[in-house]
Amino acid sequence: MKFSLKRMLIGRPLKSTELGEQRLSKRKALAILSSDALSSVAYGPEQILIVLMTLGAAAYWYSIPIAVFVVVLLVALILSYKQIIFAYPHGGGAYVVSKENLGINAGLVSGGSLLVDYILTVAVSISAGTDAITSAFPALHEYNVEISIVFLVILTIINLRGVTESASVLAYPVYLFVAALLILIVVGIYKIVTGQFSPDLHAAIGTPVAGVSLFILLKAFASGSSALTGVEAISNAIPNFKDPGPSNASKTLMVMGGLLAVLFCGIVFLAYYLGSSPSPTETVVSQISEDVFGRSLFYFIIQGVTALILVLAANTGFSAFPLLAVNLSKDKYIPRMFQVRGDRLGYSNGIIMLSVFAMLLILLTHGSTEKLIPLYAVGVFIPFTLAQTGMMVKWWKEKPKGWGSKFAINTVGAFISFVVAMIFFITKFDHVWPILIFLPALIFSFHRIKNHYDLVGDQLRVDKLNNVLPTIGGNIILVPVGGISKVVENSLSYAKSLSPEHLIAVYIGFDKETMHEFEEKWENRFPDVKLLALYSPYRSLISPLSKVIDKIENKARQENRQVSVIIPQFIPKKGWHNILHNQSSLLIRTSLLYSKNVVLITVPYHLKK
Repeated sequence: MKFSLKRMLIGRPLKSTELGEQRLSKRKALAILSSDALSSVAYGPEQILIVLMTLGAAAYWYSIPIAVFVVVLLVALILSYKQIIFAYPHGGGAYVVSKENLGINAGLVSGGSLLVDYILTVAVSISAGTDAITSAFPALHEYNVEISIVFLVILTIINLRGVTESASVLAYPVYLFVAALLILIVVGIYKIVTGQFSPDLHAAIGTPVAGVSLFILLKAFASGSSALTGVEAISNAIPNFKDPGPSNASKTLMVMGGLLAVLFCGIVFLAYYLGSSPSPTETVVSQISEDVFGRSLFYFIIQGVTALILVLAANTGFSAFPLLAVNLSKDKYIPRMFQVRGDRLGYSNGIIMLSVFAMLLILLTHGSTEKLIPLYAVGVFIPFTLAQTGMMVKWWKEKPKGWGSKFAINTVGAFISFVVAMIFFITKFDHVWPILIFLPALIFSFHRIKNHYDLVGDQLRVDKLNNVLPTIGGNIILVPVGGISKVVENSLSYAKSLSPEHLIAVYIGFDKETMHEFEEKWENRFPDVKLLALYSPYRSLISPLSKVIDKIENKARQENRQVSVIIPQFIPKKGWHNILHNQSSLLIRTSLLYSKNVVLITVPYHLKK
């Protein structure tokens, strides 16, 4: 039943030779890798207004020049990541760029930041999508967390089914969202041009605003820059593209950048002109849609596709997190299990781990987008800054043809990204301070894991100059027994096939009279097998067994012999039958597992009824 449920949810296993069929075309890649960046249009402009509203509605006109500067940063990032795609065609993005040009610790800062950021991507996107739904249906507002968890589970299952299937599911909502917002922007601007909206809804550009300061404007700019999260995802996922990967990835990146710039500027302009103001119960996009179309069918279509794209934007995290985890895992900084492909050729361990952490984050923050976005944004602008700086170092060292313009692009991008990251730290420290704790802790963990793998490798590596196998003078076999049964007979028969002259059965007795009776029975049944009977006044199996094994092992080491412990175990026909037995064999095996010079062998005896 378990197997059938798994097949129903994620589909039939795919052969390794079918991996090429799982690569993405540009159309599908735009959907699966750009959904995060494009969906941020739904909340990026609103983040600007949230800052400006502290000065009053008259300050909303500042959102126009702020949007222009955000687009300037977007252009710098797009051009920079286009260069990264061709310079590092095997993917890895900011992690690989930083590691190779700035050193391993810079690479780990980028990699750790992005791992956390992709978890935040999933949590923020799903929470924001839920907000869009509850804006249209306020009665559902109190069920935000439950709705978010349901969406997360559905997305996890979709991604476990494989890259191409998740891309096929995503393609239609992404393109519907882009089309719906373009229609909203075009119709909104048309109504403005034709005078269907009063110019009194907003303050004129240039209107003096009391209390305005460079600090507030920079804070608004940094908040609006949250719309640029997800721009780096394409450079991380080049291996997912059909050949030629770098060329297809570059074209997809340019299309994504163009769409993001148009949609972002359009929503900012409409929000300003229509005087839309942030509300805890209704998003700015919802207000704009209602002003342009009223509570018509098209309003609900826009809200529906917005909610859908915001939820599905989490798929960028599901696509990029496993690939980044693979790169870190290959460098031995996180467990090797992240390199394992699942039944559907996706990195299922990475997908499941991402889902678990995102779920915890949603539960801890109660699905609050506003609490997550600052941490989310600063987590991505740190890698932005390091990646741009790494490319500057690369161009400066290598000085290829035309390197001057490339260096200038990366310099502008690095400077603006650094400024944005610093603004977040200064202006929203109460939201982003956790990064100062968990990022160093994460990097410390990376180094500890790497150190472990290096130590294991040193101990397991074969000496190429020595081709002689280590010699063992003999094998002393111990068989713990609890009675005389077919299970014991089966184990003794196997033991005799290995080393009949050094075979010892070990019996632990809790009662001396019972122990003596057992010795007599054993002598009658197995006269050729030596029995070592041990009295345990405190009814412990492990302590006397461990002591006798230690003594025998010390003597065996002096004689260059190997000690092997054969553990008899019967296997019930049905799994649930195990809870009806005391599992002493499992207890013995667990306790002896870390004995350094003892070989453990389990001999199963399968019951038929």
